[in-house]
Amino acid sequence: MAVRLGSRSNADELEIQHEINVTPFIDVILVLLIIFMVAAPLATVDIGVNLPASTAPEQPRPDKPVFVTIKPDQTIAVGETVVARETLASALDSATNNHKDETIFVRADKSLSYGELMEVMNTLRDAGYLKLALVGLEAPAAKP
Repeated sequence: MAVRLGSRSNADELEIQHEINVTPFIDVILVLLIIFMVAAPLATVDIGVNLPASTAPEQPRPDKPVFVTIKPDQTIAVGETVVARETLASALDSATNNHKDETIFVRADKSLSYGELMEVMNTLRDAGYLKLALVGLEAPAAKP
């Protein structure tokens, strides 16, 4: 509670001040505004990305892995058998014995566009195969 010091008619009586002091509130708002002005550009990502090759250690493969290969001419093969895109789900069902939780290894030619790869991955997801592993070449580890 604020009190005004000063003499009016009676020096022994202190009068209560009813106005709110907004100066500290304005200071806090200005500091928050500066913080958000500095942090906002850091939150946006407008940088082009050139992804490097993976140097992750090779993971153990199952005994009989199921490979889905996408060739440069956009033909799809399950194992060594070329299948049409419409019959991809049924070919995977027969290759995995209807085990939808089995990991499917996806190999795609690097000349293939990202959109074409995503179409095949969406087809696999719609068929119920949610465990997908992308296969790539092993890059040499960087020397520290």
